[in-house]
Amino acid sequence: MIKLWMAPAGLHIEPGRMEDARELARIHALGFYRGWPVGEFESFLADETTPVYVACDARRRIAGFALIRVAADEAELLTIAVDPKWRGKRIGQALLRAAFDDLLLSPARRMFLEVSEDNGAAIKLYSREGFATISSRKGYYPKPDGSQATALVMARDLG
Repeated sequence: MIKLWMAPAGLHIEPGRMEDARELARIHALGFYRGWPVGEFESFLADETTPVYVACDARRRIAGFALIRVAADEAELLTIAVDPKWRGKRIGQALLRAAFDDLLLSPARRMFLEVSEDNGAAIKLYSREGFATISSRKGYYPKPDGSQATALVMARDLG
């Protein structure tokens, strides 16, 4: 079964492949203070419980991705990142919606995520997509200046 979802800006979304690991690590490092190494992405791509969705063009140039973990009846958005040159084009929204659609075929009924309280753009996206804050974790994310940011824990039902 071919999984393919339409995305804005002439892109589409499809499952990630092992050969995407290096590009996913590059994009992740552009969006987060502590980017994850290529090996970590290779592990996720090899694990069927961690689906990866990539937004790419017809030549498979990746603009962004979302990484989910599914365990029993829960899913967790482990990370989502969009290359800076593609931001503001609703790529993140398209990635989330593809994951929601795909998860309808899984046992997962609720999705959770953690987001830094100072990441206004992400919080706005998650709220628009039906997530609500259910708790927080003080000092969860390290910041470049040595301080720590609080993580908001958000959740939404999947269907």
